[in-house]
Formats: sequence, structure tokens, C-alpha cells
Amino acid sequence: MCPKPHSSCVELTLTYIPSNMARNSRRSNGVVKGFIIAFLAHTSLAQVAEIEKATNASLLWGPYRPNLYFGVRPRIPKSLMGGLLWTKVEDHSVQNTFRHTCEQHELDGYGWDEYDVRSGGRQTIHDPANHIDITTEFIKFPGGEHGGSWGARIKGTPREDASPDLKTTVIWYHTLEGLGQIEAQGSEEETGAEGDVVLKGQTLELGNFDIKITEGKGDHPQTGHPSYSDKPLDRTLVNSAQVPDEALWQTKPVLFAQLKSEIEELLKIYGEENPPPPAQIYTIKHKPGRGNIHFIQKVFEGAFEFDILFSSASAPQPITSEDLTQQIKSVTTGFSSRFTEIFKPQPPFVKERYEEFSKSLFSNLIGGIGYFYGDSRVDRSYDPAYEEDNEGFWEDAEEARGRNQAEFVGPSELYTSIPSRPFFPRGFLWDEGFHLLPVIDWDADLTLDIIKSWFNLMDEDGWIGREQILGAEARSKVPDEFQVQYPHYANPPTLFMVITSFLDKLDATKKDTSNSEVLAEKSYFMQLANREAALQYLRTLYPLLKRHYFWFRKTQAGDIKSYDREAFSTKEGYRWRGRTPRHILTSGLDDYPRAQPPHPGELHLDLISWVGLMTRSIRRIAIYLEEVDDAAEFAKYEEAIVKNLDDLHWSEKDDAYCDATIDDYEENKLVCHKGYISLFPFLTGLVDKDSKKLGAILDLIADEEQLWTEYGLRSLSKSSEFYHTEEDYWRGPIWMNMNYLAVKQLLNIAQQKGPQQDKAKSLYVGLRKNLVNTVYNSWKETGFAWEQYNPETGKGQRTQHFTGWTSLVVKIMSMPDLEGGHVRDEL
Repeated sequence: MCPKPHSSCVELTLTYIPSNMARNSRRSNGVVKGFIIAFLAHTSLAQVAEIEKATNASLLWGPYRPNLYFGVRPRIPKSLMGGLLWTKVEDHSVQNTFRHTCEQHELDGYGWDEYDVRSGGRQTIHDPANHIDITTEFIKFPGGEHGGSWGARIKGTPREDASPDLKTTVIWYHTLEGLGQIEAQGSEEETGAEGDVVLKGQTLELGNFDIKITEGKGDHPQTGHPSYSDKPLDRTLVNSAQVPDEALWQTKPVLFAQLKSEIEELLKIYGEENPPPPAQIYTIKHKPGRGNIHFIQKVFEGAFEFDILFSSASAPQPITSEDLTQQIKSVTTGFSSRFTEIFKPQPPFVKERYEEFSKSLFSNLIGGIGYFYGDSRVDRSYDPAYEEDNEGFWEDAEEARGRNQAEFVGPSELYTSIPSRPFFPRGFLWDEGFHLLPVIDWDADLTLDIIKSWFNLMDEDGWIGREQILGAEARSKVPDEFQVQYPHYANPPTLFMVITSFLDKLDATKKDTSNSEVLAEKSYFMQLANREAALQYLRTLYPLLKRHYFWFRKTQAGDIKSYDREAFSTKEGYRWRGRTPRHILTSGLDDYPRAQPPHPGELHLDLISWVGLMTRSIRRIAIYLEEVDDAAEFAKYEEAIVKNLDDLHWSEKDDAYCDATIDDYEENKLVCHKGYISLFPFLTGLVDKDSKKLGAILDLIADEEQLWTEYGLRSLSKSSEFYHTEEDYWRGPIWMNMNYLAVKQLLNIAQQKGPQQDKAKSLYVGLRKNLVNTVYNSWKETGFAWEQYNPETGKGQRTQHFTGWTSLVVKIMSMPDLEGGHVRDEL
């Protein structure tokens, strides 16, 4: 017997057992099979552990504070964090021009030009009010036991309208939450630090580390005021303090309190008739030492540059500015090469600035990945309220919400990308599936890590909160009425789309062994290159997927039996919970027109389509894992869903799929508001190339009086009485996530022989061009991607810097050019 489960010992056992038990072949085969399974499980678990170890190391550090213009932290719940603030100091308007958190309509543009989560990249920030452009470069240095080291370079370049002696104050800070310590070296007896500033620290997870803020390059103002001798601005000011943990994220108020204290002291000395000039008076007290918050302030005149160098004591050696310079060049070259290989825009998007545009959108998508940790607000007081079976259910729900019985739960952690840094800097469940569709093409291991992070949030019933507002900092960006999550509210299960994409890639890798060898050399695709590791990941995730799937079916079930509806199945009908007369926020299509008034007998077309997509995905996983009984069960559900789509939701009168409700006579009634809802069976892949309904769906897409525009597909028909009414959120504007699904399905039909192939091809070519140029032209004009686009003008609108699912245009650009007859390998 092996003292430890070494693989060589197991192999010997496998060789020996069959011959030793030849007289009982049935028993022998069973034992061998058991040993084989145990051997494979042991091997794959070890492989997964190695992959996870490598992933954790390469992903530990990052600009994982996307709500800041530039903020750095590790994926550790309570740990070291850093961030950047700046403002011009030429007058006394600094309270309005100090930059820290991302805000809408504050800058001319900002974001990552090139960024890779594993290596780093470059961000540019255009700040007209402060007359300066800021560049932040963040680079990782792997090695050691604690996730390696990193460096950041901060550059400031005065804009053309800046005065020749533009004065800018720049503050870099570090906070430390939880156990550990950090100390700024130096003496508070000095008038400021000459040369580099060094912070030394230690935590359990990070070990020992040094942080060096270099002296940098740039001129410093000479104010000529008597106060200059006590605080010369050609030195770096360091202030270390101890504040309550709950105040650590409120950096600007803490800073302003320090500045106010210093201003009061200076005014006592010099009086209001002879105050120091702005560059001098808006400075912190030089007081380095121990604390859990450390401000490092520099004041420059004109252009400037300095570095922040974090060196882990377990790394081979401390990093230098020369190392950072060299690595910046390497990272930039490597990013461009990989991007061309994976996402190079295809014709007709090969001229102008299309590739720069594509790099920018994708970089901002993954540059918006954040790590969040904290408690959240959940109201479980009226479970199982998902029944909502009385006709005034939304009023009862409103009354229950008014009682405000939410409790704080957690804390929890989440690693996720976000929709928008200034407006939605947190995790959204249905957005995340769309976010990860481009990301999985770039980095499958990163994608799987994020999916795992989301499913780790699941409760015992199978519920995942649709909006993850973790901690006080996250809640500060959310109105109180939207903070509470309810455990019977669902959200479109878009993460299943990403898992399906992973299976597609796994299939392709299995067929192409040469490609598998190439993938094995890249840390981005270790789980694709190692099939057993991939299967082990799926085995681990599968119970959570099943739990979520059956929670979904139970809590969002619709009522077919009570209303004499004729359908293939009496179970496959679904209704969103959380409905009000004007909204179904849980559907994601907030104000899209629905049946009025709300009724507990409603059946929602988009929801049954999402359940169909989820069923198809989980059935594929079951087949992969040889869960034969499960696969058979899911196949039955899928068949019933596809048939019930026609039985319950197809309107012969309107020649379209529609929602269903119950009329005043307690009879079934179809409610048709043509738009994205009508397309859902097609968008989710449940309408095949030979469907008799496909022609009508394509006609609806192509009709300029309905959905087609030269900028993309409208969310609601132009002919609808509700077009551009009330909030006008999903009542006409063009949304890139739904349009992406349309382009993808049109391409799918266009590449298969069938009665609608030519029509699908024509629509695909036209829609692809329209969508890319809409987002591109608005980006050129404004410097931003937007939440939605105007169907009459193509202009971006609502939330700016919406580099979440709008970034799907990157995948659309890299799709094949069917107009030119060019088809490229989609993997």
C-alpha cells in the first residue's frame, strides 16, 4: 500500500489488480474502474490546484478599484490599498477640481489604451478643468511567494490651454485595513522628504514589502512667500495617520480635514491679509511614521513624472525605475501582438482608427475588473413571496419593502468586471455574462475564475443577488431604495452563455491537438490546454449550476394549469418576480412595455427563452461529465420549452412571439409589443435555420418602421404607441448587448444552408456595419463608449464610459466579413 497517493504507486496498482482477480472479472473491472476514477480525480485535482495557484499569483494585484481614476489593491479582503488624487493649485477652487473617484461629465475622456490583467498597461486621463493630461502605467513583476511586485508610473502633461507655469499638486496614498503594519520612513522634524520616499510594511498575506515613491522628474514652484522656508515645495510631504477602518475608503474627506487643519495653522501665523498662495497653502503637514493611512504629496510646475514601486520581500530582488521602463515596453509590445492575433478587426474595419478603438474598448472592459469585499443588504422577510399569486401582488410587495426589514449579511467577496466606472462600479449578474464573452477569447482562466467568484455568492437555495453592492464604499454610489436585494428575484442567467463558449473552445481544442499544444504554453488558457483540469473545474461547478438552475425554475415558475392554456407541457412557462406596473427591473429590460395591469397569470417570453438557453447549456455540461440521467432530464425540459414557445407565445395575428397574460374574462391573451422581447427565442438560439417562424422574425428585424435603423436595432418598434415614452430607457434606444446576440444568430443562420440563409447573410452584413460605426463614430466624437445609442441620430446617451457590454462591439468587429466572402476561424 502506498503511504501517500503518488501517481506512480497508483499506476502499479492498476497494472496488478486485473491479473490478480481474473477469476472474478466483473468485480475486477469494477475495482479497476474505481481506481481509474480515483486516479484521474487525484490527477485532475492536482492539476486544477496548480492552475489556481498560478492564476492567483498572476492575478493578485491590479487596479481593482475601478471606481477610482487610478487605484490599486490585491484580491485580499482586508489589506493594502493605494490611490491617486490631483488638482491644479493656481486658485482656491481645489475643492471642486480635486480628482479621485470617477464621475460622469467631469473629464474629456479617460481609460485604458492597452491593458492586460496579468501584465498591466497604460491609461490616459484628459482633465480640461485642471488643464492637464495624466498618464498612469501599471506593470506587474511576477515571482516570489506573495504574488510578486508591481510598479506604477504617473505622468502629467499640461494641455495646450494651460499656463506656462501650471501648478499641480499630486497625492499618492496607501491605506492598510486589518492586521499588519505600514510605516513611512523619515523624520517629522524635517521640512519634507528629499529624494525617494520609502514605506515599509508587513501583512500575513503579503509578507514583508517595501513601497518606494520616487523623487521623479519635474520642476517645483517657488512661491516666494515666507511660509516656503518651513515647507519648501521641492520636497515630498508625507503624512501618516491612524483613522477608523470605516473611514479608510473616504480618502478625500480625510485629506480635506488635514488640509483644513493646516490652512487654519497657516492663517494663524500669516493672517488672512497675507495668506500663502494656493500651491503653498493646500499642502499636508509633513509627519511620516506609523499609521493605517499615508499621504505622499508632490507639487509640480509644468510637466512631471514619478514612480510607485511595490517590492515584495519574497521576490527575487527589489524593482527599480529602470526595470519599470523596460517592462512597460515589453508589456506594450506583447499586448499589441496578442490583440492582433485574437481581436484584429476584419473588413471593412481595417482603416482609420478602428484597431485603436477596438483596443481601447477591450482594455477598458478588462481594466474595469474589480475586487469587492463587504456586507450587503438582503430582505428575506417575506419568503416565499415568489408565489405572488394575488392580483395586487406588486402593492403587497411595495408595502413589504416599505417596512424595510433588510438585514446586513456577509461579508462576501466578488471578483468581477463592471458596466461603468463612474456610474455602476459594482457587479451586475446579467451584465457579467455579456462582459465575459470577449474576455474568454483573451483569457479563459481569468474568465473561469470570475465565474467561480460569482457562483460562490450563491445561498443554500440557489439564489445569487442580481446586484452586488458589497460594503459601505459600494453603497455610497447607490440610492437607498435600490440597495436591498430579495432572494426570490432572478436575473437573466447570462453566465451560462459564457460556460457554453468555454465548451465550444474545449471542443475545438480537442479536435485540434496542435492548437492545444500552443495553448499549453500560455497561462491564459491552461484549463483549455489540460482537458482533465477543465473537466474537474466543471465537476466542481456543476452542483452549483444545478442548484441555481432548479432555483430558477422554482421561483420564476408561471401558471399554465389554472387558466386552461393549451401547451405541450404544463410546466414550461415562466414569470419574472419583482414586477410593478411600470417596470420589471429583474428582467434587465426595466421599462419595456408589458401587459397592463400586472397579473399573476402572466408568462414572459424573454424569461422562458433564458430558461431555454440555460437548459441547453447545462445539458451540454451534463453530457461532458457523463451525467447520463441528468442529461436526459434536461433534454426533456429543452424539448418542452421549445414547443411551449410556439404553443404559449406565438401570435398568428401579429406574426410574432409575444408575452402572455390573462384578460378580464380569465382567459389567455397574448400581448405583443414588438421589439427586443419579440426576438428573444431567436436571440437565445432557440429558433433553428429551418423554423417556419424564422422568416417573420427576420422580416421584423429588417423593417425600418419597426426595428431596423442605420445605427442598429431599436429596442422597441418605431410603430409602437410606447415608442420614446416616459423614461424611454428600453423603449426605442439601441443597446449593444441585444444587438450582439442578433448579429451572432444572423451569422449562425447565414453560415448554414437553409431557406433564410441569404436573407440572414444580408442582414448580418448590414447590421454588423451599422453597429460598429455607431459606437466608433460616437467614440471619436466624445472619447467614450455609451450605455445606449439614439436610434434617430446614432449619438451615445445616458451613462458615459459604459465599457461593459458596449465592448461587445470588439467581438462584432472581429467577426467574418461575409460581404467579401472572407470567413476566419472563430476560435
